[in-house]
Amino acid sequence: MTNYGKIKNYDSSSGTGSITPEAGGDALRFKKADLQQEAAMPKVDQRFSYETSQADGGKECAVNLQHQQGDGQEEQASKQQG
Repeated sequence: MTNYGKIKNYDSSSGTGSITPEAGGDALRFKKADLQQEAAMPKVDQRFSYETSQADGGKECAVNLQHQQGDGQEEQASKQQG
């Protein structure tokens, strides 16, 4: 299932970060290898789609992150108009 969230933080030196789910809940960790566009560093508040997976120790983490154009405001605006 595809989820959406915004980057909470990203440490380029360690290649790890976290993403805050739009649906609520705790931020999920991710690794640079989980980014579909590895060459581009994610920036705080960028919107990404992602899937979840169980990491070592059974903790849920974000995988298959893909940058989403826009920040979701277009979707909200169309819902309000519709």
